[in-house]
Amino acid sequence: MSSQSTHVAFLIGTITIVSLMRPDCTAVKEDEKGFKLCVTSRRGMKDLSHQNLTNVPSNLPNETQYLDISHNSIRRLNGAQFSGLSQLCFLKVTHCGLQEISPSVFSHTPALKVLNVSYNDLAIIPDISLKQLKILDLANNLYNSYRIPASFQNLMNLDVLSLGSTAALSVNYNDFDPLSNVSLNHLLLGAGIRWQKYDSGALAKFKSLQKISLFASFCRDFGMFESLLVDLNVTRTTSLRFISLFPDNCTVTGNPFKNLRTMPFIQNLTIENVWINSSFMEVFLKNVWLSSLYDLSFVNITYNEDTPDGFQFHTINHTINLCSITFNVVNHYQYRYPTINMSFEAVSNLTYLKFSGTGMNILPCKAISALPSLETLDLSDNLLLDSGFWWFQCSYASAFPELKKLSLSKNRFRSLSFISEKTHQMKTLESLDLSFNSINLDGDCSWPAHLTELSLGNNNLGNRVFQYLSSNFERIDLSKTGITAITQADLSQFPKLTHLQLSSNSIQVIPGDITAPALISLYIDQNAITSVSRDVLAGLPRLQTLKAGNNPFVCSCDSYWFVTVFNKSLLLDWPLDYTCSTPPSLAGLSLSEYKTSELSCETWLQVAVALPVMIVISAAIGLVFYKCDGVWYAKMLWVWIRVKRRGKKRSNMLKNESFSYHAFVSYSHQDSDWVDSQLVPSLEGSGFSLCVHERDFVPGDWIIDNIINCVESSYKTLFVLSKHFVQSEWCKYELFFAQHRAISVQQDSLVFILLEHIPVDSLPKKFLRLRSLLRQQTYLEWPEDERKQRVFWASLKSMLHMADTSMVLKDVALAISDTLPLVTDQV
Repeated sequence: MSSQSTHVAFLIGTITIVSLMRPDCTAVKEDEKGFKLCVTSRRGMKDLSHQNLTNVPSNLPNETQYLDISHNSIRRLNGAQFSGLSQLCFLKVTHCGLQEISPSVFSHTPALKVLNVSYNDLAIIPDISLKQLKILDLANNLYNSYRIPASFQNLMNLDVLSLGSTAALSVNYNDFDPLSNVSLNHLLLGAGIRWQKYDSGALAKFKSLQKISLFASFCRDFGMFESLLVDLNVTRTTSLRFISLFPDNCTVTGNPFKNLRTMPFIQNLTIENVWINSSFMEVFLKNVWLSSLYDLSFVNITYNEDTPDGFQFHTINHTINLCSITFNVVNHYQYRYPTINMSFEAVSNLTYLKFSGTGMNILPCKAISALPSLETLDLSDNLLLDSGFWWFQCSYASAFPELKKLSLSKNRFRSLSFISEKTHQMKTLESLDLSFNSINLDGDCSWPAHLTELSLGNNNLGNRVFQYLSSNFERIDLSKTGITAITQADLSQFPKLTHLQLSSNSIQVIPGDITAPALISLYIDQNAITSVSRDVLAGLPRLQTLKAGNNPFVCSCDSYWFVTVFNKSLLLDWPLDYTCSTPPSLAGLSLSEYKTSELSCETWLQVAVALPVMIVISAAIGLVFYKCDGVWYAKMLWVWIRVKRRGKKRSNMLKNESFSYHAFVSYSHQDSDWVDSQLVPSLEGSGFSLCVHERDFVPGDWIIDNIINCVESSYKTLFVLSKHFVQSEWCKYELFFAQHRAISVQQDSLVFILLEHIPVDSLPKKFLRLRSLLRQQTYLEWPEDERKQRVFWASLKSMLHMADTSMVLKDVALAISDTLPLVTDQV
């Protein structure tokens, strides 16, 4: 073959590994769209699969939204079993041997949007009339006809319909009539068996079908298949997916895909789970090249060379629309490397190329420069090493001149420093995916300025990874990389960062001082974060998307603002993935259902409420205190406290003194009635000795001498103050002498009893000292209320009790002893 030839040998054997008939990788996946459509709370989910049930439980909560009773032994569904489940949105009953569904079931489930009863024994397609239904899966049952019940015309919101039965061998013209006015978007049809008949025009009844997945087998007689393509052209379907289109033992003859050339609306074509020979591939690709197809995919195919020269494809003089090719899982039947001989001009317009799951270990040198328009290259899930992609025998002077996105996920790359250096060879590369490899932080990295997106997810890198990244990065994926903490110093290295993914790490806290002014999207789900503080969001002013679910949230005031104030429209996974972890009493509760009051969590609000409450309470107590004469009682209490505090001090000072009386009573003659009727009887009746001038002054002695003697021989001096007192001249003398005694001997010997109110400022000038004493010393005020009088007497007696009885009686005992000799002499 001449080196100048436009046809070159494209040895895809250098990018594949020989394998034998790998098992079918097709798997039935949960319809995530339907799940997200219905489930808003974990509490609304009931998974009762594999429970050996024979009937639907009757005690299901009324708030059930999602119910899975698959893999049980339930033969019949009736309305009584679903009574009360008005919120049921997603019902899954698969692998149950289900034979009958009563129409009355759906009268109890008006909110049902997703119904999956695939893999059962339904003998007919059941009557279903649910206006809200969007996804209906009736595949892999035992009905023998695809004729749709008339009730399906009411399914005006139906978006996805899956039909398939191993007993249905034909498709009749009127089978889909009830759906002619339903805006169905995606139809999945067939159960993998060979059809015996297809009536032309059957699928043409659909008016708005955008995508069809056909799981049916055709061989030898391809007339039915060609008629089917004609009908799909009528519906203006844009996406075709053919699963197990040809059986393994089928020899394809003729050109079954020739109608692709006359289908201007077809944009996407997927061939899945099929055996393809090199001879068929040549015919098939010729039709693709002459069609309007934009995207071509081969999924889980087995390739076999049945031609001696391998795959031969020559240049076609035709405008090529194909821009995207995908090979996802390729198995090779022969033991030698397959050979493809084709012109690169046929693929020069490709902008997207994916070789995934092919066993590639070396990238062909020719492919590096033969795809000048390639913008996205996906080589994930292969066996590439660092030297396998950047092979030393290849020249990278003009490597992928337009390449913007490169995915090397799920390979065997190791050296991050080596990769960072080699990316300089790709002058337009913007995005690099190195997730699911064995990347090591083996040295300083030098990243090109034009590379703005890097994914290192699922590599064990740790907290040091930030030091090996570029300040030019705008998108960084560090999911599941062993990060335990993130700091402001880490993020400050990336001033242009707009998207950051830190999912599935061990981060416990997002620091409150973190700032990333340009950040738009943040993923911190599946970490060990217990709360997201208000300060964190304050440092992310441009944040538009936050994913923080599946963290062990603490349902307390730490999460209050996040639950009540934070804009939930920013959360991609709210509320399903947000549940309480602690306290134990709330474990498992959806964060959206956690209720707490603003008053119990906001300090400023607590102060705002507590302050007026305290003022009101204080005012109420003050009013009650005033109304109940609390001021007077307080004064009495203060007197009692002062007496108690000074008791010991006075007893030490007076331990060598002796007194004849507990108290000398100084009062005006006009107040003698109160003294004789109240004061004297009350105190002397309690055992106190009083000196009263009308009774105890010594006759014949000078009045001044009597006053001085009585004051000095008494423990206390009681002044009964009244208006009459301040008008009495003798009371003035008594006050004068008692005052001097208090200064020289006993500081606290004066006790004032206010018999009636006397304004201090109204006292005569000669009583200036009394003014001062009344301001400085506590006095007892005589009350009119009998209850208060008891307190008054208790306080007064408490003062006099401080005197030792032995001190008071000492002089009396001495006087008696002096008279004893006289008595003896007289005897």
